[in-house]
Parts: sequence; structure tokens; C-alpha cells
Amino acid sequence: MPERGNVLEETRAYIEERLNAIEGERRKLERALAAVTDGRSGRRGPGRPRGRSAGSGSGSSGTRRRRRRRGGTRADQAVKLVDQNPGISASDIARRMSIKPNYLYRVMSDLEKEGRVTKRGREYHPAG
Repeated sequence: MPERGNVLEETRAYIEERLNAIEGERRKLERALAAVTDGRSGRRGPGRPRGRSAGSGSGSSGTRRRRRRRGGTRADQAVKLVDQNPGISASDIARRMSIKPNYLYRVMSDLEKEGRVTKRGREYHPAG
């Protein structure tokens, strides 16, 4: 009958050997995953657009630079269209700005509250 201490030592050595093998395989798989995902792994964080990962951006500290729009904000663009086309509808404004109408309705509501445009029925007019 084998000695109890010898069996325990052999079992411990076998487990350590397997753990080392598994760790080596894990490192290989992590390198393969990094190569496939350009260093990104896992799911995007909540609210992150596709192609972006948490902390990516222009700075090393994880800050993100916002892209500047030509022609000002959406609100400014909408006010300009209303000034140029009194009586224009929200769907027409959205079509000309190439955005979805449901988003524009929120913008127009804010512009009404700010007093920058007025609404009569479905038509928007410059604030007088």
C-alpha cells in the first residue's frame, strides 16, 4: 500500500502541473482574443456606441473629444430653417436636416419653451 504522504504529494504535483498548463492555454487564448478584437474584449459598456470601448478616445486619461458639427447645433439649424421657411412643419425640417422626426420634435419643443420659435397647429414660425 502506498504511503499517504506520497499520494498527497503526487496529487498536489499533478494539480499544480495541470494548473500551469491551463494558465498557459489561457494566456494563448487571451492573446488570440486581443488580436481578433484589436485589444478590446467583452461587451461594450452600457450606452456605448458600437466601435467604442470604455476609456477610448483621444486622450490617455480616457477623455473623449466631441466632434464639432458644421452649422451649429441641431437647434440652431432648425431655427435657421424656420426663419427661412415660416410655416414649415417638423417633418419637413427633419427631412431637410436628414434626421429622424421623433428626435426633432424634442428639439422643437425645447425651442418653443425658450421662445425661439412659435407653433401654430403643425406649423412653426419665427419668434416675433
